[in-house]
Amino acid sequence: MLPFKEMLLVGTGGFLGANARYVLGTLFAIYAERVLDDASIPYGTLIVNVTGSFALAFFAAYIATQGRWSPDLRLLISVGFFGAYTTFSTFSNESLAFLRLGQWSNALIYMAVTHILCLLAAFLGLWLSSRFW
Repeated sequence: MLPFKEMLLVGTGGFLGANARYVLGTLFAIYAERVLDDASIPYGTLIVNVTGSFALAFFAAYIATQGRWSPDLRLLISVGFFGAYTTFSTFSNESLAFLRLGQWSNALIYMAVTHILCLLAAFLGLWLSSRFW
């Protein structure tokens, strides 16, 4: 028997996370194009992955120290929301698009910046969470 309640929680969180990613990613892409006059780097994906890395690490550290949240809420937020909000597959596809176009420097910069910023954001999330709780 499939765990229907858990699937519903993950699906609900995923719906919210995917839509949050779409809205935030679209807004930053528009900002990059209009204000920065630079649509060459996928800023929307970069922003959602960095903010998602920070927020998930912060949330996970909070749960680890407080343990007040139910397993259902953890599924809804950690697996559902943040699983849909962050997007490694889009990052990979965008990196490959740079490579297919022969834009090796853009690809390497994008890949390095994404990995470094996401890890730094996760460390910051862990650190800040330890300061609050």
